[in-house]
Amino acid sequence: MKRIFILLIVLACTQNLSAQLFTKEKVQNLQNFDKPRFSYGYILGFNFYNFNFDYTADAPLDTDIIHNASAGFSVGLLGNMRINDYLDLRLEPMVTFNTRNLEFSNPQFTSNLESVREVKSTYVHIPLLLKVSTKRINNIKPFIVGGVSTSINLSSNEDNPDDNSAGQFRMKTNTNYYEIGFGIDLYLYYFKFTPSIRGVFAMSDELVKDNDPNSPYTSTIDKMSTRGVFINFTFQ
Repeated sequence: MKRIFILLIVLACTQNLSAQLFTKEKVQNLQNFDKPRFSYGYILGFNFYNFNFDYTADAPLDTDIIHNASAGFSVGLLGNMRINDYLDLRLEPMVTFNTRNLEFSNPQFTSNLESVREVKSTYVHIPLLLKVSTKRINNIKPFIVGGVSTSINLSSNEDNPDDNSAGQFRMKTNTNYYEIGFGIDLYLYYFKFTPSIRGVFAMSDELVKDNDPNSPYTSTIDKMSTRGVFINFTFQ
């Protein structure tokens, strides 16, 4: 009986909380915040970059490049143009920092120093996105977002004459992506806070192959492209 009583209390509290969040009228914060044509903000966040590899047709069946990703840091600005109550066009230039470790499997390698490459990347990342929002519910407004972006990898080593034989892993400097994600606008008392998550997918090959066509590092790779996840926190 005691357990049933506790369960009834929990259910009642849950229903009450749900009603307060989604049905009960509340005092709206920043009621006119979204009315201006243009608005601005700044972005802080985390990124998780990884690689997707396509191997050549003649690559051995056991060919596998192990990539270990770690969380990176992002900082940027937001420029928002309001189209209507449900559509916004957003420009989000940011700088992202990330490190990836690649482990190459090849019998020629005799030590971890030879088989592992640390790929440090500093990107100037510029997305142009369309934000599609729902109707505002009290002080929250969910949305989805998608678009295209381009980046400049300041750590690419593309023009470096040294390759993996000298310990230098090289990538192309410029890359284009498509992006898709979702988030929620939270209208607080003094500002609007927006957590969001977004997938980032490169549309081109980013690998600069080694000078030796039989390189144990790059000869089996047909295409290498970035896959990433951005977790952003926007303040306006």
